[in-house]
Amino acid sequence: MARALVLGAGIVGITTAYELWRDGHDVTVIDREAGAAEFTSFGNAGMIAPGHAYAWASPASPKILLRSLWRNDQALRLKPSLDPAFVKWMWKFWGQCSTERAAINTRRKVRLCNYAQAVFHETCADTALSYDANDGGILYLFRSPAAFDAANAKADILRREGSEIGVLDADGIAHKDPALADCRDQFAGALFGGGDETGDCRMFARNLAGWLEERGVTFRWGVTVQALEAEGDRVSRVVTDRDALTADIIVLSLGVYSPHLVRPLGIDLPIYPVKGYSMTVPVSGRNNTPAIGGIDEESLVAYTPMGNRLRVTATAEFSGYGVNHSPDDFRHMTSVVKGLFPDGADYSKAEYWAGLRPMTPEGTPILGATHLKNLWMNTGQGHMGWTMSHGTGRLVADIIAGRKPAIPLEGMTL
Repeated sequence: MARALVLGAGIVGITTAYELWRDGHDVTVIDREAGAAEFTSFGNAGMIAPGHAYAWASPASPKILLRSLWRNDQALRLKPSLDPAFVKWMWKFWGQCSTERAAINTRRKVRLCNYAQAVFHETCADTALSYDANDGGILYLFRSPAAFDAANAKADILRREGSEIGVLDADGIAHKDPALADCRDQFAGALFGGGDETGDCRMFARNLAGWLEERGVTFRWGVTVQALEAEGDRVSRVVTDRDALTADIIVLSLGVYSPHLVRPLGIDLPIYPVKGYSMTVPVSGRNNTPAIGGIDEESLVAYTPMGNRLRVTATAEFSGYGVNHSPDDFRHMTSVVKGLFPDGADYSKAEYWAGLRPMTPEGTPILGATHLKNLWMNTGQGHMGWTMSHGTGRLVADIIAGRKPAIPLEGMTL
């Protein structure tokens, strides 16, 4: 039995711990927060969505980012910085914005997402955890005919990889979710990800952590990893603010903070934070609450019913490591969701949050071995962490065990 140390207890770290536990390792998880999924995984959109696996770097992205300099309603928002890490990352992102690179990265993302969803279903069957699950699919809504037609054509990339992407007119939208009946004429049409699903990522992560703890996995909360020290071809010590640890297997799943930890070891991780905003609104006693999740694509405002709450998310902001927010940051998303579901939630009681997605320029994660024999990567899942997490956990566990990964890993390794 090998001693395994997982650094990070977001959804990626927790699912990694689960897979290593399945392989019979003695697993310890370290996180600086007081519990699982308290940072990036805390308030995400809650979508397990292979149908939304498009690469963010595309021919349209540079124009959107430039427009965001004077408009605050753009799906991607740029706040320029002279931070060398930002400049380097953005240069690489720009290099992925061709039609060819966008297609390659999208194919890789959706292949991983479809695999991860299958692994997720295995995990759910094994653990029977609750997480406000909804397997009714996800609506991708388009207001203009041109955007709808372009999205339907682009969706062929996903369809060729096995994703179930249907086409709906206005009446079809109202049939899939009657809560949209009154506003269906606002839309030229929708794509419907019939295999997509939703659920509370934080609830799942916390419940899985508890399930694992009952089975012998150790969790050390409120512990900050400060450094990795190497001797020869191995990490000799994991230095924390409390003590120093050793392990046969060390997996790095610290999201946006992963690059800082391994840079002194000569590992350059192309990960930079992309900020997202969300609000969570109670729906008890309200009418016109959505039955399934959806995304108003031209504003990139997503909504997800979660039990007695509605989660609304928006914006991908390139603005560094701050998680501060102001009322103005939520004005656009509130306007959009109120337009769709005016009585769907008690918007006066919204809880607001901002978090940081660990993005790579390609949008694919960084997995697997490093030049240090006891250090592996499972980080950089970006905006698809909830969707990808179960698959990347299984893939990294397979690599550690010497098993052949179930899908190709081109573009997802150091």
